[in-house]
Amino acid sequence: MQFSGQILKMISQNGKPIQYYLNLNGDLINMNQLFGKELHIQHVGYECVNCGSDEKIYRMGFCKKCFFESPYASDTIIRPELSTAHLGVGERDLEVEKQIQLVPHIVYLAYTGDVKVGVTREAQIPTRWIDQGATFALPIAITENRYEAGMIEVELKKHVADKTNPKKMLLDDYEDTLDLIDFRNKIADYFPNDFKKFAVSEENIIKLDFPYEKPEKINVFTLDKKPEFNGVLKGIKGQYLAFEGDDFINVRGHEGYVVELTV
Repeated sequence: MQFSGQILKMISQNGKPIQYYLNLNGDLINMNQLFGKELHIQHVGYECVNCGSDEKIYRMGFCKKCFFESPYASDTIIRPELSTAHLGVGERDLEVEKQIQLVPHIVYLAYTGDVKVGVTREAQIPTRWIDQGATFALPIAITENRYEAGMIEVELKKHVADKTNPKKMLLDDYEDTLDLIDFRNKIADYFPNDFKKFAVSEENIIKLDFPYEKPEKINVFTLDKKPEFNGVLKGIKGQYLAFEGDDFINVRGHEGYVVELTV
């Protein structure tokens, strides 16, 4: 079988185990069905996820121009506390920013090799946690917009990590869920006073079942350095494909890359 097209982040379906679908120009390939099979991946070009140009991808699937102009790549995507749509003030495109920012958001704790704090739209649960490779996660606040969630995160990340270490996430198989409850209780006093009303006392920790086994080591490669790759697919965690020989590729990190995939 041969497929070709622009890489977008894998679509996931929560289950036991999680089902993954590689998205090549809208063609969805069930990757779980390819475990144990040899894949040949060849990088043949670029296609910006925003404008469709064949310019080299700069960041996040965008060409350089779109990265600095598209509302889908604005600073508020990474730093929600900078959001201003709730004030009626736009950064790049107010109407798009309203759709992203003026919806309920979740502040959460997730275990990805370490406990971390994060923010996502409520509609992105549990997809966000799956994409991060979280073994388990716990909502700790529900806000009315992105700004409010960002302000809570700003204070909490003074005490808890806010980024995932990919190697720790991929090497870890720890499954004790008690830490998130402990962390939630310990950091409750760090909520900004004006935002304590958004805190929730959720006790239901969400566990995620990845089709994945802990490897001996991690060798992450990119299509920039290895434009042609052959390997037997072994498992998936987060947005990483795991191959025999402990080779890994971050699919989301290659959004906008055009590839030919042969099974």
